Amino acid sequence: MDILSLFVVVPILTMIGILFTKDLKGARMVSAIGMGIQLLMSFNLLFQYIAERKAGNTAEMVFTKSYVWFQSFNIHYDIGVDGIAVAMIMLTSIVVFAGVFSSWMTKELPREFFISLILLSSGVFGFFISLDMFTMFLFYELAVIPMYLLIGLWGSGNKEYSAMKLTLMLMGGSALLILGLLGIYFHSAPDGGQLTFNILEISKITIPHDTQMFFFPFLFVGFGVLGALFPFHTWSPDGHASAPTAVSMLHAGVLMKLGGYGCFRVAMFLLPDAAQEMGWLFLILTTVSVVYGAFGAIWQKDLKYINAYSSVSHCGLVIFALLMMNKTSMDGAILQMISHGLMTALFFALIGMIYGRTHTRNIFEMGGLMKVIPFISVVYVIAGLASLGLPGLSGFVAEMTIFVGSFQHADTFHRVCTILAASAIVITAVYILRVVGILLFGPVKNPEFNHLEDATWFEKVSMITLVVSIVIIGFAPLWLSEIIRDSLTPIVERLALAGN
Repeated sequence: MDILSLFVVVPILTMIGILFTKDLKGARMVSAIGMGIQLLMSFNLLFQYIAERKAGNTAEMVFTKSYVWFQSFNIHYDIGVDGIAVAMIMLTSIVVFAGVFSSWMTKELPREFFISLILLSSGVFGFFISLDMFTMFLFYELAVIPMYLLIGLWGSGNKEYSAMKLTLMLMGGSALLILGLLGIYFHSAPDGGQLTFNILEISKITIPHDTQMFFFPFLFVGFGVLGALFPFHTWSPDGHASAPTAVSMLHAGVLMKLGGYGCFRVAMFLLPDAAQEMGWLFLILTTVSVVYGAFGAIWQKDLKYINAYSSVSHCGLVIFALLMMNKTSMDGAILQMISHGLMTALFFALIGMIYGRTHTRNIFEMGGLMKVIPFISVVYVIAGLASLGLPGLSGFVAEMTIFVGSFQHADTFHRVCTILAASAIVITAVYILRVVGILLFGPVKNPEFNHLEDATWFEKVSMITLVVSIVIIGFAPLWLSEIIRDSLTPIVERLALAGN
């Protein structure tokens, strides 16, 4: 079997293995082993990809395979990866592995929980390896649909409302995607040849200008809904707040990245003329997302809502950078996807640990936690510093690359948008330092908190996995940036030609 299909097959085998377990212990052990294998596979893929490039393989995509699904519609199971897809697969593997250990003590329907969680991850892996738009959309839906069950059954608070709101809004985005994908499909053979869903084949032709202008908003908004594009972001904070810990980790850390990935891999790459002409409108919306999300986080008292609005801001920064359409800013966008995925997964893991001990997420009901749970508190500080862009951590690398690339535009409009987006760094520092000060320092407000236990071994596995990843990217980002930049070349060149 090819190296990429294993990323879909291993989760399926893991789910089958969970079915044969009898209790929580068996379900979590099978999940940990399966996702541990998946993590090792992602490292192997990275090393093989680098070796393939060093050997002189300059193909746009490597490890490609094609299997016929529906011959009459020319639908294939086409797979392949470039450096960007490899990086996203690495991110997914790390977050899912950490998520399993964050869910180690799930007692309610544990087999069903881990199966749903891994099913979601299999959809994400399939999405990132797909080169056929129909196959990509199929995996996209496979990743989105389990969220309803994961929040509705294992969530907290107003979980039924949050699950339904999330599902309806994402299904609305899916409806737009269907229209956009079919629009491209039926214009993929201008000379009367065979229609195709293959992204690489479609990129070799020029879709008529009017067609691009009509279908681009469907695709960009359809993917943008999942990426928390303003004003279609409202599902995200409620979904985060009600989701169980591991689901919040995957939701913000991985699932939302499908939106940004789809925006540039499909909408901008295949419809470059429309991206150039309509990009200014979506750039305004993403600038609002960045600033609005940061301000929204300041006014929150609930730890999950604070991180949820922070995710709206940071994910908005991803699409913002993509719309700048130069190699440096788009490189920063991919780095931001990875950095934010790791940071927000760590934040939600920590929030789950704190809530499990204090039984509250209201920051004003806590205080002095550094004295009673020092390990968790120190890691929370590290996550906060990464979020506000401290040098030496992944957030700094991503944000600096974005703003350097964005400021390369000499016109007033792009520079004003860049300055406004950059102001979110200051706002982020305000709410991060505020929360850290209230939550961790000062006297212990509740005497019952004096007897809290610090992190367990499985919680430390989850935290250390994410912290090490954040630090590695922060101190040594060039290897990751190089494989991303090389893969951006065909996309940037296609956008540049459309702009001339």
